[in-house]
Amino acid sequence: MGGFAFFKGFFYTKYKINSITTGEMIVIATTDFKKGIKILYNNAPYIILDYHHVKPGKGGAFVKTKMRNMITGLIWEDTFRSGEKFSQPDLEYSDMQYLYESDGLYNFMDQDTFDQVAFNKDQIEDVLDYLKEQEVYSVINFEGKPIAVNPPMFMELMIKETMPGVRGDTAQGGATKPATLESGLVIQVPLFVNEGDYVRIDTREGTYMERVKK
Repeated sequence: MGGFAFFKGFFYTKYKINSITTGEMIVIATTDFKKGIKILYNNAPYIILDYHHVKPGKGGAFVKTKMRNMITGLIWEDTFRSGEKFSQPDLEYSDMQYLYESDGLYNFMDQDTFDQVAFNKDQIEDVLDYLKEQEVYSVINFEGKPIAVNPPMFMELMIKETMPGVRGDTAQGGATKPATLESGLVIQVPLFVNEGDYVRIDTREGTYMERVKK
């Protein structure tokens, strides 16, 4: 759990907003929208995917917003008045281990209760590039039900496919090459990295950090 506390700390640092606290309810204004912010819309939790502030020559400003329903995984676009406010959804988090995929469902097991839950592809779209069996992920719960999955902030994954390094390549060189990870994600890595190597990945940006020994 300590690892995820670090993730939550990152979230609130990266997405620091000028929210309004009313009692125990946190209210988020459209003027503070950022990618990754979560709002309660039509009694369901949504995550902001993209937004665009518009200031027309006449009339009030508005915000064109693209967001995803965290329960169904469906994408929704809407337009809100500038300054319109939304509650922050009451979300809880639990550690779950990824087990396997079967018939389009991705199965996870709670680390404390050993209960198993399954997600469809739309629900875990953001984490598909980082799925690895036996890895522990942070599952988001809304009203007692698991609805989405967050990857660890950093992961160590094996290079499944890449061009072989050339003699003379060094860690100091700035050139890179594409490499396919065991999860299927393609990233850029230094020339000295080879197939079978393990690398540390920053899942926030999907980028290489360093080669690690296994």
